[in-house]
Amino acid sequence: MKVPILDLKPAYDELAGELDAAYRRVMASGRYLLGPELEAFEAEYARFSGTRHCVGVANGLEALQMALMAAGIGPGAEIIVPSNGYIAAWLAVTHAGATPVPCEPLEDTFNLDPDRIEPLVTPRTRAILPIDLYGQPADMTAIMGIAASRGLFVLEDAAQSHGATCRGRPAGCLGHAAGISFYPSKNLGAFADAGAVTTDDAALAEKVRVLRNYGSKERYKNDLAGLNSRLDELQAAFLRVRLAHLPEWNARRKPLAARYLARLRGVGDLVLPAVPEWADPVWHLFVIRSRRRDALARHLGALGVGTQVHYPTPPHLSGAYRGAGWKAGDFPIAERLAAQVLSLPIGPHVSPEQVDCVCDAIASFFSGTP
Repeated sequence: MKVPILDLKPAYDELAGELDAAYRRVMASGRYLLGPELEAFEAEYARFSGTRHCVGVANGLEALQMALMAAGIGPGAEIIVPSNGYIAAWLAVTHAGATPVPCEPLEDTFNLDPDRIEPLVTPRTRAILPIDLYGQPADMTAIMGIAASRGLFVLEDAAQSHGATCRGRPAGCLGHAAGISFYPSKNLGAFADAGAVTTDDAALAEKVRVLRNYGSKERYKNDLAGLNSRLDELQAAFLRVRLAHLPEWNARRKPLAARYLARLRGVGDLVLPAVPEWADPVWHLFVIRSRRRDALARHLGALGVGTQVHYPTPPHLSGAYRGAGWKAGDFPIAERLAAQVLSLPIGPHVSPEQVDCVCDAIASFFSGTP
């Protein structure tokens, strides 16, 4: 049985009638930017995320960047970021003109370790930017407590956690603001790049609206040095369709994750993802760890099972930050995770039989049987 790591076509196949109707509606309207579909989606996603405001933008990276800019955080500021995960959070800090300060994660959840934050705070620290990695919220209650005691802004990177909760509260409302990505592979994915900022802060939301449109409220009058970062009407319409199905599609992922956890417990040297009792993840990715990761991935590929490494290079060792002076060994937890993590197929269109196929293939690797 072939089991791809990701197949996006079934999402269209299931919703083709609704998506095609949304396409026709937008194309017939003659309005393709900053129109009624975007306004409707922003209201619907704000309700979904438990926030007062949602501002649609072009992508998740610029959502994070503009949220920082709107909060007045830029040159001279330091922002505490996870040492692991995708580089987008670091790049958002850099593009805002601030300096990323890496903080190591908890190895069992992959998320930012709250106990490591306070020693990193300096007089220049202005914000904390935790990532809800792989679909599980960081311990935002603890992080917000630290931020309150230090007067820091908290920007939640909720790009992978649409619908997840932390102590019963939804991702996207857990910090002062959140940056969201609707990249096609996300739980709530558009059919191109797309993103949003969510917040309860009306002034911050309004500033993001201005920043996304060249810094302009009124055409040809540019009050801020803004960006061109607008979520278009067509993608907003598609996202409205998919948002209506998101709770059900998230629910389909949970038994698959439970099946993996049950079938893979005690197999070889695997380390399985841990879920704190206060977290309800949406399993954007199902990520295992093995010291034999590369050989395991080759074995699975030979048997038709797709895998992927999220993410193979910690940001501090990337070329983008070569000039910052970091070197191998500076953040050993992030480096160890990057060398061991492996994502297995999961999603609303993955079947239990496919999960069993993956588990059988993994078992055959560790048992030495073909």
